Amino acid sequence: MPKVLLIDGTGENVGVVEIKEALDIAQQAGLDLVEVAPNSDPPVCRVLDYGKFMYERAKKEREARKAQTKVEIKEIRLRPKTSDHHRGFKVRNARRWLGEGKKVRVRIRFRGREITYPEIALEDMKSIAEELADIGQIEQAPMMEGRTMLMVLAPSA
Repeated sequence: MPKVLLIDGTGENVGVVEIKEALDIAQQAGLDLVEVAPNSDPPVCRVLDYGKFMYERAKKEREARKAQTKVEIKEIRLRPKTSDHHRGFKVRNARRWLGEGKKVRVRIRFRGREITYPEIALEDMKSIAEELADIGQIEQAPMMEGRTMLMVLAPSA
């Protein structure tokens, strides 16, 4: 007959007992027999109210989900021919977002023959990263993706 390690309704360790005996103990207490650690040897079972157990578990999961922080990614879009003045506005927005703890994706789109000079965009990316070095760090280095060059900046800790 298979045996289990039983923990009773008060949380005390009863010891290793047969499954039939564990079921009898649970029935006498008016509670359920729940397997809490199936992979251990012998499996661990507990005498408790199953509905209450599931409710508590769901409550813990909700609390854990609430504690998680969702990192928002903001994006600034530029072109290789973007003027310094316009780029200044975009970099100022990126600085504000990094200060708020958000990540910033810098995207430079190429149109037409601009794609033959990716080094121009790379220089722009490097200068943006240098301007924001005090508040952010490069999480993903500049890379080409189709007709765009991407870089991701994360707030420094």
